[in-house]
Amino acid sequence: MTLTQLEYLIAVEKYGSFSEAAQKCFVTQPTLSMQIQKLEEELGVTIFKRDKQPIAPTEIGKKIIQQAKQILKEKERLNVILQIERGEFAGTLRIAIIPTISSYLLPMFLSNFIKKYPEVELIIDEVTTDEVISGLEKGNLDLGIIALRSNNGNLLTETLYYEPFVAFLPPDHKLIKKKKLNQDDLNVNDFLLLKEGHCLRDQTLSVCKSNNYDWIEKSNKVVFESGNLDTLIKLVEQKFGMTLLPYLALQYIKDKKKLNLVREFNNPVPKREVGFIYTDTFIKTHLLIALKEEILNVIPEELKQNKNGLIIH
Repeated sequence: MTLTQLEYLIAVEKYGSFSEAAQKCFVTQPTLSMQIQKLEEELGVTIFKRDKQPIAPTEIGKKIIQQAKQILKEKERLNVILQIERGEFAGTLRIAIIPTISSYLLPMFLSNFIKKYPEVELIIDEVTTDEVISGLEKGNLDLGIIALRSNNGNLLTETLYYEPFVAFLPPDHKLIKKKKLNQDDLNVNDFLLLKEGHCLRDQTLSVCKSNNYDWIEKSNKVVFESGNLDTLIKLVEQKFGMTLLPYLALQYIKDKKKLNLVREFNNPVPKREVGFIYTDTFIKTHLLIALKEEILNVIPEELKQNKNGLIIH
């Protein structure tokens, strides 16, 4: 039995295909198939059912694969211990970030991190919060960066910063005359929302003091529910409604006319708590510390503490 054979087992289970697993492992399919067959012969069991697509493990195969994952996890842990001892920063860090954070945060720190830690490979995926949680629980991710919830289950969290929300108004909106807004000023029927599954949608409804979209009044106007916040910004400018933006989005709005459509909130300012989320088996803590340092280096000081804020989950 070799570690390479265990890696092949896990790849086949993940992709449900010998050919795709071989491609991901950078070997030929005959090589991968032969190594798995050798392992089956050594153990005296059949690990995969080969008569159906996608290929799935047998009952004993599931147990073997689970144990293989534990063995490779311990190997990875050993490598991390040696890296820390030698003061090295290397290896792969698989990160998932929700879109309404990644669009604004990644350009701020990513280049500096790569220059400072050239031996670290960052694999970054942009997905919804539920997909982040699922990826962590399945072991497909090392780390998530999300707007933290009030209940994150058995996962561990670490706060990075507290990000205020601002309102982005159409030029003819009745609230445009106000210098700052209160939550009571908001009417959920005025809002353009992201699609379900995006946490900013739920947070917008919470800021509007509505947890249920079903009661929103229906009218003859078109109702937009976009998966892209930049699209909503364009629609606001076309006077289809208003939306909420995360504070860091403002640094990418260079047009003064657009900035004149932004309104901040009076205290308590509605905010989201942005942070890391990971499992209790996460072992690459030195990479997490390095990543956190680079992020906090570019975050405005006023966002690092929650002063006069109301955290929206």
